Amino acid sequence: MNYRTPIPDYSWVVLMNEKQVPQPMAPYRLTILPGDGTGREVIVEARRVIDAFEQFGPLSFDITEIPCGGQYYLETGKEWPDGSFKHCRDNSDAILVGAVGWPDSHLPNGDVAGAQVLLGLRSALDLYANVRPVKLFHGVHHKVHGVFKDVWDPNLVDMALVRENTEGLYHSLLRRSGRAAQGGEKDEPITIDHFPGLNGHVAWDARPISRKGSERVIRFAFNLAERRESRIGMPQKVTCVDKSNVTRGCRLFREVFREVAREHEGVESNEAYIDAFTMWLVRNPEELNVVVLPNMFGDIATDLASVLQGGMGMAASANIGDKHMLFEPVHGSSPKHAGQNKVNPIAAISSVQLMFEYLGSRHDDPDAATCSNVLEQAITGHLASGGPVTYDIGGKASTTEVGEAIAKRCEDLLKKQYA
Repeated sequence: MNYRTPIPDYSWVVLMNEKQVPQPMAPYRLTILPGDGTGREVIVEARRVIDAFEQFGPLSFDITEIPCGGQYYLETGKEWPDGSFKHCRDNSDAILVGAVGWPDSHLPNGDVAGAQVLLGLRSALDLYANVRPVKLFHGVHHKVHGVFKDVWDPNLVDMALVRENTEGLYHSLLRRSGRAAQGGEKDEPITIDHFPGLNGHVAWDARPISRKGSERVIRFAFNLAERRESRIGMPQKVTCVDKSNVTRGCRLFREVFREVAREHEGVESNEAYIDAFTMWLVRNPEELNVVVLPNMFGDIATDLASVLQGGMGMAASANIGDKHMLFEPVHGSSPKHAGQNKVNPIAAISSVQLMFEYLGSRHDDPDAATCSNVLEQAITGHLASGGPVTYDIGGKASTTEVGEAIAKRCEDLLKKQYA
């Protein structure tokens, strides 16, 4: 495979790499959705890292790559090939996404072309927990007033934000995208004739928060805190962030949080309003371990939190449901940088690390868990040792150079691990 070339082929491709070490009896089924713009470029580097683990480690993958997104829509009139959702649902142990979105690519109803892919999968596969690790690595500098400098202490920034991923303000769009992905009929629109006290044209969106949706994501957050405590050997605290002093949905969210917290007496709990939390997040990040938030607040707070770790180019994510998993860097497709080989691939590579971690947990696979640790060591060592980095964190390296360096470090660590 020529890793330097962005993926140009819009046909389905199934790739099986030759293995140089003993492999599991059945490879993991991995579906990759490169998407648009720079999403395609960072996926090339994610593939490079995955290939290193196949060649020199114990993991094996059956990889299916599916074209999708706004560019594909402009070329074909479809957001992805027919049958793509069914494949993701029925033939994937994990899904890895690049980025979706392209200028002037909209569906007839005004939705962004590609939403059926990402938002549709979140909704239709019921990926209710969006996990955003926020870890500042040694060697990463922050751009403030146009100058790169050390702002936060890497030893004091290590948290995970858990965002409810299927309800709230985005519920209608998520459900619309999910039903479209499955080929289902549209819901009847919710109508409100007027809002007392408002005159003229009024636009509005519903923000439903359910007990079931709240309970499962809050339980996920407490379980995550317990796993983190077991892994790092330090007590963990779960903080609930909402606006329960104003909105009824948030009052339900906090009520459920308190109920679940009582079931986890060994885990400290805390509560905050979203406006105050944004201040704490940047001023005292060391006080935060696991944070659980409703959908919209989680969307905003997680992007703010990415500043702590060096920006969106460092921000990975996992979208987890009871039966399915999807992983993605949270930056967009960055059309203005597309084709320049300059964007940061570490968020995509870190998303692979999360994928290894959750495959290990879900399938009780110690090899996948070990590979997750190895990849985290490779990223940590690369940054701490002054390895090549891209412009967004103060370097001049290309996307390819960063991917090659981290993949080579993975290769060296794997050779030592499995010598």
